[in-house]
Amino acid sequence: MSNSKSSLATPSVISDFKEITKMRLALSVVFSSLAGYLLGIDTVDFKTLTLLAFGGYFMVGASNAFNQIIEKDLDALMNRTKNRPIPAGRMSVTTAFIIAAVFTLFGIIILYTINKQTAMFGAISIFLYTCVYTPLKTKTPLAVFVGAIPGAIPFMLGWVAATDDFGIEPGTLFALQFFWQFPHFWAIGWFLFDDYKKGGFFMLPTGKQDKGTAVQTIMYTIWTLLVSIIPVFGFTGTLQLSIVAAILVFILGLGMLYYAIRLFKEMTEKAAKQLMLASVSYITLVQIVYVIDKFIR
Repeated sequence: MSNSKSSLATPSVISDFKEITKMRLALSVVFSSLAGYLLGIDTVDFKTLTLLAFGGYFMVGASNAFNQIIEKDLDALMNRTKNRPIPAGRMSVTTAFIIAAVFTLFGIIILYTINKQTAMFGAISIFLYTCVYTPLKTKTPLAVFVGAIPGAIPFMLGWVAATDDFGIEPGTLFALQFFWQFPHFWAIGWFLFDDYKKGGFFMLPTGKQDKGTAVQTIMYTIWTLLVSIIPVFGFTGTLQLSIVAAILVFILGLGMLYYAIRLFKEMTEKAAKQLMLASVSYITLVQIVYVIDKFIR
């Protein structure tokens, strides 16, 4: 009987650990960091690549754990979050805090072994996400602007890890993922509007599912598209893009823009969800195109 109980408990513990650190989100962030690293290097150093992967995961996991500690009471009010480990009572705040603190320590130390700038940007990301973005979510739609900063750091973090330098190249990678954050999170804020409202979160720029929000979503999608093709013009130092790759990236951007315009026309949760999925596909495929283009150019 004890063995049976143990076998049932173990998956629950593992599942809660994944949930408190948001493993899927953390892995997507690691993917962005590794893409940025591959764009910045001349030859791959697998030791640095491994350190970046683990350091990046710890960094994001820490931010997510701190976030869930701070928002535990609000999470209990929303359908999408009420079954998270803390509000569901499966994990204590103390346990979550230990995980967050250990992840912060390990993340910064690991990133520091790569170089000081990488550790600094990692620490800034955790601070902004936890201490600025999270409290602002219940106060102002500008929280999305603040949250876009740590959200955009991973892509450029990889370049800084590769070069120990912050210049026009990682700045461009940052700008690309920064502008992308807005249509992505506004789409989420749209189709989860009623649930967010239960927790008192202000995610949409106008505070409503209206034409104003839809127009701003289109505008920031256009900005994302334009920034993504800037490297083809030779203004971004060693970060370059071939004409063929730029055309592919532009087409991907038009696909995302199509769904942003569709949201404006239909004003439905279904259209918002489709835009969210399109935005995830866009950022992933753009990063892949950037990396492949570098190595075959």
